[in-house]
Amino acid sequence: MNPESQYSTGLDKNTANHSALSPLTFIERAASVYPERIAMVYNDQQQNWADTYSRCRRLASALRKHGVEQDDTVAVMLPNIPAMLEMHFAIPMAGAVINALNTRLDANAITYMLEHSEAKVLMVDREYSQTVKAALEQLDFEPLVIDVDDPAFEGGTLIGDYEYEAFVQQGEADYDWLLPEDEWQAIALGYTSGTTGQPKGVVTHHRGAFLNATSNVLAWNMSAHPVYLWTLPLFHCNGWCFPWTIAALNGTSICLRAVRADDIFKLIKKHKVTHLCGAPIVLNLMANADEELKTGIEHKVNIMTAASAPPPAVLEAMAKLKFDVTHAYGLTEVYGPAVVCAWHEEWDQLSITEQAEMKSRQGVRYPMLEKLVVADPETLEPVPHDGETVGEIMFRGNIVMKGYLKNPQASAEAFEGGWFHSGDLAVCHEDGYIEIRDRSKDIIISGGENISSIEIEKTLYRHPAVLEAAVAAMPDEKWGETPCAFVDLRENMPDISEQDIIDFCRETMAHFKSPRKVVFGPLPKTSTGKIQKFVLRQQAKALS
Repeated sequence: MNPESQYSTGLDKNTANHSALSPLTFIERAASVYPERIAMVYNDQQQNWADTYSRCRRLASALRKHGVEQDDTVAVMLPNIPAMLEMHFAIPMAGAVINALNTRLDANAITYMLEHSEAKVLMVDREYSQTVKAALEQLDFEPLVIDVDDPAFEGGTLIGDYEYEAFVQQGEADYDWLLPEDEWQAIALGYTSGTTGQPKGVVTHHRGAFLNATSNVLAWNMSAHPVYLWTLPLFHCNGWCFPWTIAALNGTSICLRAVRADDIFKLIKKHKVTHLCGAPIVLNLMANADEELKTGIEHKVNIMTAASAPPPAVLEAMAKLKFDVTHAYGLTEVYGPAVVCAWHEEWDQLSITEQAEMKSRQGVRYPMLEKLVVADPETLEPVPHDGETVGEIMFRGNIVMKGYLKNPQASAEAFEGGWFHSGDLAVCHEDGYIEIRDRSKDIIISGGENISSIEIEKTLYRHPAVLEAAVAAMPDEKWGETPCAFVDLRENMPDISEQDIIDFCRETMAHFKSPRKVVFGPLPKTSTGKIQKFVLRQQAKALS
């Protein structure tokens, strides 16, 4: 501030009037204001906020005792169980950075992420022990491995140095954790498919996590003490910041190890769930569940969905169940949801089909996102609000990532011109609501998971019979999109079937990334020899 200003007090910021923003303060307040209120429910287990806070402090303390320091990476590969929620507080309490790994990834991908992040500690559930063990065998270093031995899961093996509960007890319940001195200190690392098969590490900070957790409250019109069902994987952008949101609202998390229709409806009815999130595949699962499961829900349930918009039939089914669906949009680079299709009361008078059309739009900026534009990626000039002119979605503000880990070139490109470039192409309607028209990154979003087409193409090219290959998104009623491979085979090769290609991919990569459809023949190209992806996308669409 200008020292000559009449509003200058002659003092700098000090401990009395300034502290770093961090979502860690939410759990401290929850434990002090509502210590006996239930924080988590998992099967027959319940845990209040006082005990949850104490356990998080113990875990943070134990990590420090084992050499974890500021900015060390602690990787976790867990389902949506209480330990996973605890780690979202305990790891940053230790000054470390949480890296929540996608539980559907294969060993090679996990190895890369552990190496790239220099993970010092790895927490792993028995369900994923075989995959993680294979990943660890490829590492040149040995992180401290801690097993989370969930009695609800039968199978797997213990591969770690410690068991989670015993490890937690090594820490001090009154551990005096500190807020970060700099609120821009990293809090989480999340890997995204990006535009190539090599994932990029998105680094987010305490300030952004605090603000987006709060922004969730405002964007979704949430009130105190929500009952939140964890249908959204916590490895997705740290559960879209909702671990911290629920703590801020002194709510209750209903943990769910596996997403199944019978469990979802049982828990909604048993615990009077008020909120849940998930990709459209979760809504589709619920909409097509047995009618007997759907009966008996007498209260309002709020659902936030992202990725592609649910089809009208699914929205109609949700409406009949008294489920209110909110459509959001975002990326790992903006902490998850950063755009919401904010609803207008007058739209309630529209038909279900018309409402679905309105909800298909991605919407407007989150309350704590400073700027959202659809602009020409070269000139950065905003496109007209005509619903026709296509531009790139760009973000600016405190809920944009710090950058990509160890990748200054990609970070510079992403922030060119003072905006974060999403790579998604959209139009802007007259009322300012944006709507995605294409994905310039060629990312396939299947069941809420990002799949890099280039990663699949690299795998296809390793097949000895493949001359050329390209992959495009094929619309799918259940998954939203699935990979469709276009393959041109070498001459004088033995007969290769569609299933041969699919099986080959499944042998070398995660099954969910493998193509569901293979089309054989020459690939369309431009005069310069470049494969025409837009033609393939049209063909894939026609095949669905």
